[in-house]
Amino acid sequence: MTDADITATGADWQAWQESWDRQQEWYMPDREDRFRIMLDMVEAVAGRAPRVLDLACGTGTITARLLARLPEATSTGVDLDPALLAIAEGTFAGDDRVTLVTADLKDPDWPARLPYDSYDAVLTATALHWLHAEPLAALYGQVAELVRDGGVLMNADHMIDETTPRINAAERAMRHARMDAAKRDGALDWSEWWQLAAKDPVLAGPTARRFEIYGEHADGDMPSARWHARVLREKGFGEARPVWCSPSDTLLLAVK
Repeated sequence: MTDADITATGADWQAWQESWDRQQEWYMPDREDRFRIMLDMVEAVAGRAPRVLDLACGTGTITARLLARLPEATSTGVDLDPALLAIAEGTFAGDDRVTLVTADLKDPDWPARLPYDSYDAVLTATALHWLHAEPLAALYGQVAELVRDGGVLMNADHMIDETTPRINAAERAMRHARMDAAKRDGALDWSEWWQLAAKDPVLAGPTARRFEIYGEHADGDMPSARWHARVLREKGFGEARPVWCSPSDTLLLAVK
C-alpha cells in the first residue's frame, strides 16, 4: 500500500489498521509472535470466552486478534489518543463485543469509566513504556484490583536489562541496520505515519488533538522484566514471569 492509497481511503478503517501494523512491524518484526503467545495464555488461563481489558488499546490491535482467535470473547479498549481511537471506533463499529473508552491512565479515577468491575485478562502491548516507573507501578496496583482471582495481566513491551550493555548494543545495531534496509524499501516510520494521518480529511482533526495531548513522544521508562515482575507481585499478583522474549522485548505474564 502506498501513501496515496491510504490517503485516498481515509474512511477505509481496514487500510488504516494495516498501515499501522506495517509501521509497527518496522520497529518489531516479531510483533505477531508476542500476540500469538499472549492469546495462547489467555485461552489457557481464562478459556475461550474471556472478558478482556485492552489497556492503551490504540487502534485495537490486540482486540482484533483476540476476536479472530476467540469469537466469544468480549473486549473493553481504553486509550486517550483520539486518532487511534477513531480508527478503533471505525473498525469495530456495530460489534457489540467491543466497548471503547476514552480515559487517561494517569488519572487515578480512570477505572470508574469502565463498564465492568472485573476482568479475566488485562492485555497491553508496546504502550506502557510511555509511563515513568512511579505512575506505572501505581497503574499496576489499579489493574490488580480489576483482575479477578485467577485472572491475568500480560504486558508486551520494551524491557531493557541494563546489566548487559554489550548485548544490548549489539542487538540495537543489528535491529537498526535491518530497519534502515526496510526504510530504503519504502517502510513508513512513526513520524511519517503520523504525517500521513494528518493529511487525511477524517483523521486530521483527531491527529491534531493527539499531538496537543502527547507532543511528539512521551519520555517514559523501560525498566527490566525483573522490575516488572517484582512490582506486580508487590501490587497483588501471586505469580509473574516472562513467557516470551526477543533480544529487546518481553511478554510478561502475571496471575492474580
